[in-house]
Amino acid sequence: MTAHADREGRTDTPGRTDAPPSSERTGPAGTAGRTGVWFIGARGSVATTATAGCAAIAAGLHPPTGMVTETPPFADSGLPALTSLVFGGHDTLDCPSAKRAEALADGGVLPHGLPSAVRAELDAADAEIRPGGPLPGDSRTDRELIAAFTADLTDFADRHDLARTVVLNVASTEPAPGPGDPRLPASSLYAAAALRAGCAYANFTPSTGLRTPALTDAVAASGLPHAGRDGKTGQTLLRSVLAPMFLQRALAVRAWSGSNLLGGGDGAALADPAAAAAKNAGKERVLADTFGTAPEGEVHIDDVPAMGDWKTAWDHVAFDGFLGSRMILQTIWQGCDSALAAPLVLDLARLLARAHEVGIGGPLPELGFYFKDPDGGAPAALAEQYATLLAFAERLRGRA
Repeated sequence: MTAHADREGRTDTPGRTDAPPSSERTGPAGTAGRTGVWFIGARGSVATTATAGCAAIAAGLHPPTGMVTETPPFADSGLPALTSLVFGGHDTLDCPSAKRAEALADGGVLPHGLPSAVRAELDAADAEIRPGGPLPGDSRTDRELIAAFTADLTDFADRHDLARTVVLNVASTEPAPGPGDPRLPASSLYAAAALRAGCAYANFTPSTGLRTPALTDAVAASGLPHAGRDGKTGQTLLRSVLAPMFLQRALAVRAWSGSNLLGGGDGAALADPAAAAAKNAGKERVLADTFGTAPEGEVHIDDVPAMGDWKTAWDHVAFDGFLGSRMILQTIWQGCDSALAAPLVLDLARLLARAHEVGIGGPLPELGFYFKDPDGGAPAALAEQYATLLAFAERLRGRA
């Protein structure tokens, strides 16, 4: 995933433009119209894996493993077909998507031969990637950057005659802004552009995105559907299953500690202590939400470049059993974050596009199933989040 440089300078709080929301654009209703999927970090591992994977599934080359929206409960919910998705995005890197896909195949993330099989789709998506920012030396104000990003989004929608566009942030984690920071973080610049262009939005990273006071009024005024922060793919996914188990069995958790070893762009970005702190906040939230207070213990993140796009997550849970018997549970999760995240962001693109189409706006705690830090009102336990997601699918079905 991509990283962004720090900024200096100040701009006024951004407002909305007169660009029409994508829901007002011409295009057939239901799944017949084409839907834009705009990735922030479009040349990173997650976006490249999602783009290649969507093409492979649409062509019948691979099954939709990991895509919840391809399971029977979502069959009649009116979600856009995978063949109707058009990909584009912003990035600060210039490595072509096809070349990135080849590197992912060399690392075992993508199947051998897949980049060649879907080269045309990767090249088409890469042709729609626009320069992100701000890069070092960029003198544009926040307002100017937001205007440029908005123009990229509206141009994308116009040229492809899209019914609507969903913006998904899958860029590298950025440090949380300081209390006196005069500039919006990069993630918030992109989020503001999404609002101005009338796009649904999801933040699959721990970065600030929409959650800044500078955008509160614009978010409320837009009426656009938006969802969560920080995708839940591995260690926290497991925590959201195990923590309710301890609570329901009346077992007292005394401490819950964890460690992550990872490489790739994520590992490099999270080597920054401020970025790691933003990431860990979401990991700790599920425990606090489940138990009422976070148990003793911390999560440590170590950058191990040799691991590439793969990650090992270890948890150590100390708990008390009957009559104070001291017990331990340890778990090890080994996987590839890009392969875990890609089907989830495709799910989110489809669900948000459908919500936008049928006029469901505002925060969507119903999509908490996908996030470490979901919107307010979402349950903490994965089983409850899944039940809520199924109810949302039924709600979408009722709007057909």
